[in-house]
Amino acid sequence: MDKKIITKFNDLKNKKLDIDITRGKPHASQLDLSNDLLTMDVDPYSGKVDLRNYGEPLGIKEARQLGSDLLSAPYENIITGEQSSLLLTYQMILAHYLFADPTPWKDVDNPKIICPVPGFDRHFRMLEDLGIGMLTVPLIEDGIDIIELQRLIQNNENIVGLLCVPRHSNPSGEVYSDGNLKQIFNLCKAHSENFLFVFDNAYLVHDFLPTKKQKPISKIAKEEGVVDMVAEVTSFSKVTFGGGGLSFMAAAGKNLSLIKKIRASMVICPDKINQKRHTQLFKDADDIKMHMEKHADLIRPQFDIVYKALDVLSADIGTYSRPTGGYFITFTSKKPIASRIVQLCKEAGVLITPAGATFPYGIDPNDNILRLAPTFVNHDELKEAMDVFVTAIQVAHLEASN
Repeated sequence: MDKKIITKFNDLKNKKLDIDITRGKPHASQLDLSNDLLTMDVDPYSGKVDLRNYGEPLGIKEARQLGSDLLSAPYENIITGEQSSLLLTYQMILAHYLFADPTPWKDVDNPKIICPVPGFDRHFRMLEDLGIGMLTVPLIEDGIDIIELQRLIQNNENIVGLLCVPRHSNPSGEVYSDGNLKQIFNLCKAHSENFLFVFDNAYLVHDFLPTKKQKPISKIAKEEGVVDMVAEVTSFSKVTFGGGGLSFMAAAGKNLSLIKKIRASMVICPDKINQKRHTQLFKDADDIKMHMEKHADLIRPQFDIVYKALDVLSADIGTYSRPTGGYFITFTSKKPIASRIVQLCKEAGVLITPAGATFPYGIDPNDNILRLAPTFVNHDELKEAMDVFVTAIQVAHLEASN
């Protein structure tokens, strides 16, 4: 059997494949769902507002109403931005770093943010950019490991916030339960009344299988008395066009004032024509839901291909997540071989997300977690990529066993 696996891997290398599944990008067929945006006529006025001109820094009325509907938050707490939830997240973190009241984070001695792992590499990068420390806490089925979170809070000073993806967590797919979110709010609020909760809800509407119900974060925050401590963001990056969609933030109190302040320095005004275009495509959250059902029909078969390929592996070699939405699957090997698997895949012409990418500073302490992004390539390419991936796992496992 050992010889057969090595022979198969060498045969795969001889195919000279060139397949990249490093990032969770929509397939072209998904992008086609929004092609009406490219050709629709747009009225350059919204009431008395000339959309071609400066102004409306918080977004046009229709777009803010759409964000209010999507996030189940009051209209007055909504900002409609551009590009991505990541950009609004960065702006909020930067605003606290420079201007937080009573003490900007730049003036705090070794400020730290809690980051569930495995997590989103771009979140870690932004915090590293600013020199903000990252305290990792593991994820469990219902969200954050509360026992470990409590331990972190008890044993660390100057924790200023928490940054996470609460629905279809990137990359392992957890959906935080309402009870888990309430525990998170109460533990962290007790640590500091100036604590910042940032929820990057990038996959808020990205179910492709039945998913457990989750009360809107804004409603749980209100129940727990932390509305003024929460910033929730989402976007259309994987709803319409990457870089060409809208983003939304729900914030209140000091956080709303801070995001207004930082954006007043960096953004002369939003792209109101694009906002109008999107509000013509989507009148409300129900329109978005129907649109996302079309995405789900295209995404679901991609994930099934990955599951079928990984099912041949025994639990002694590794396990994998089976998310009900989002864009990623996480593979966890029993041995510390993630780096070796990536190297072997590259040798066979398949690029996957680097080992360690789902941890701060790119360091996976156990070298055993890998992120798979199955959506961007076509079915045949994905099957070839998974053949390489599974074979590389088997080769690396054999090497580590000898």
